[in-house]
Amino acid sequence: MYRHVYYLLFVAGLIGFVHRAQGAESVAATTASDRPNILIVLTDDQGWGDLSLNGNKNLETPNIDALAATGAQFERFFVCPVCSPTRAEFLTGRYHTRSGVFSTSAGGERLNLDELTIADTFKAAGYTTGAFGKWHNGMQYPYHPNGRGFDEYYGFTSGHWGNYFDPMLEHNGKIVRGEGFCVDDFTNKAISFMQRSVKSGKPFFAYLPLNVPHSPMQVPDRWWNKFKDKQLINHHRDPKREDVGHIRAALAMCENVDWNVGRLTAKLEELGIADNTIVVFFHDNGPNGSRFNGDMKGRKGSTDEGGVRSPLLVRWPQKIKPGTYVKQIGGAIDLLPTLAHLAGVPVVSKKKLDGIDLSTAIINSDTANKAIPDRMIFSHWNNRVSVRTQQFRLDSAGKLFDIKSDPGQRMDVSAMYPAETRRLTTAVASFRADAMADFTRQDQRPFLIGHADAQWTQLPARDGIAHGEILRSNRFPNCSFYRNWKKTTDKVTWNAEVLESGLYNVQVYYVLKKENVGCRVELTFKNNGCSKVVTKYHDPPLIGAAEDRVVRRESYVKRFIPLDLGTMQLEAGAGELTLTVPEMPGDEGIEFRLLMFQRILQAE
Repeated sequence: MYRHVYYLLFVAGLIGFVHRAQGAESVAATTASDRPNILIVLTDDQGWGDLSLNGNKNLETPNIDALAATGAQFERFFVCPVCSPTRAEFLTGRYHTRSGVFSTSAGGERLNLDELTIADTFKAAGYTTGAFGKWHNGMQYPYHPNGRGFDEYYGFTSGHWGNYFDPMLEHNGKIVRGEGFCVDDFTNKAISFMQRSVKSGKPFFAYLPLNVPHSPMQVPDRWWNKFKDKQLINHHRDPKREDVGHIRAALAMCENVDWNVGRLTAKLEELGIADNTIVVFFHDNGPNGSRFNGDMKGRKGSTDEGGVRSPLLVRWPQKIKPGTYVKQIGGAIDLLPTLAHLAGVPVVSKKKLDGIDLSTAIINSDTANKAIPDRMIFSHWNNRVSVRTQQFRLDSAGKLFDIKSDPGQRMDVSAMYPAETRRLTTAVASFRADAMADFTRQDQRPFLIGHADAQWTQLPARDGIAHGEILRSNRFPNCSFYRNWKKTTDKVTWNAEVLESGLYNVQVYYVLKKENVGCRVELTFKNNGCSKVVTKYHDPPLIGAAEDRVVRRESYVKRFIPLDLGTMQLEAGAGELTLTVPEMPGDEGIEFRLLMFQRILQAE
């Protein structure tokens, strides 16, 4: 069912439902070879205040600051309170509540398959498309980046990762080993992608969703040594809440990001394409800790100003005047229509976008800033909704704040502006009735296996349900594994759907103590299965603690290795996929991290 919905909508979107972005007339040439390249850098858990550009003297971010000096900077730009919703809104131009994204893990981060993405738009226009880093909008194809318009993907699709040095990653679905610090690695891969695109003569759309300063707080010595004993100058509005060690690590990670942004912009110059490349930089939510954030209220997870305000920097030397300052409020939902219009390409979608084209505000800021339309941007998380206009924010409790005169949200002015309070309260009710009409936190979507266009399918422990005495390594599931497999009746199950019948090689990524060698691991789906006796022990230690700059909350990880379970015939249809250890000569079975399915291609 899901496969057919995806194909029908994707084909319809590409062929029959082509709409140009709303707004001013096209500013770009009509041929693909003349169109601008697009490079988008999105950071994870970096607050608005984590830039020297925004007055933070605790760190230096000259390369990011230079994007504002040589391009456009938005005064107020808004994203979501947490990771995957922001990514969904950027990808679709629509509020995340419309697209099936209701959580940050265990399937709730998946973007509905009837949504078309910004990568679909640029790919249809002749761009080569690539994403490098943390995806966080679905793992199994066609939720996978390669199924959402990206020709190339390198990184991890989960919500957070357990180790940032030489980690297990994937390249177009196949498991690979990362090379060094992952942020540097992702940047290297993006640079290689841009170089190949230039050689091919095609414009590129490169998306670099970096995974820092999200925890675990790991960063190379080069940056940590600068901050490990640093005395802070700028502080949170309530300094007693500060965790100084965490702040130092976050700032070091942000300076590493800045260094990598410098490498990207230098490479654009070296390739001779800087003038005709649109570079975009923004964050996915507020800071992941109480630190300097311009006296704003709220942090990550909050629908207040500090939880959803992000910088937005846009540089395009060929079209955007240096030092452009945009006073019009904007949001992640606006990036798809805005970038499509700047590039002169049609937006591929049959669905109404919530975002608007802000290209006029960027290109003609002087004129646009004199006549700013009053719009509303809604922020949602955990059933809390706030709404922002050019002047006001109505918070999730119904309090009204005049952000122009009270940017810290310290005084409720609802009694002073009763008409505005009623107007925005009504707007929130309408948002709930419209944008949240189909919103649910009860996910009935199965985990998909065996799409015809995908050779590889991953099913991690994250997405499985443990039965019996099996325990998850941590309450945060994204990069966790299962342990304490004590009984032959214990099992891990997935609500699965096989999209295409076929024969698959199956691997299970495991850890096993020496005294438990000889246990049998078995996987079944419907009436078919495969199994293997484990003859090789593999008992590595937990890793991550030595690299952490502060103690983490998430799971530590291990170097899991694959065990070939053999081949398995999977029949199309829905059912329960079950992993068991039916024979256990020792006192424990495997520790389990991941299932990997590889389609066996049949000779024609």
